[in-house]
Amino acid sequence: MANKKAAQKDVSQTTTRTARNRSVRSKLRTLARKVHDLSSASSDKASDAAKEYVSALDKAVKHHVIHSNAADRRKSALSKVIFK
Repeated sequence: MANKKAAQKDVSQTTTRTARNRSVRSKLRTLARKVHDLSSASSDKASDAAKEYVSALDKAVKHHVIHSNAADRRKSALSKVIFK
């Protein structure tokens, strides 16, 4: 365990951030799965799911949960699945 109060605070902040980031990444995986499942279904449902996924990716980048290049890579893969 940390010896100084500032180090204890750092541990607490890291724990909080880790939990928040984990939930965001879990939501991203869920949305990606939803998009891939709907890609063969009707096009407007798939496009709505894709918009939601891209929006969530952009928010994750804005809050430094994932790297911007990772989000761009995922968006590129998404477009290949949707627009093939």
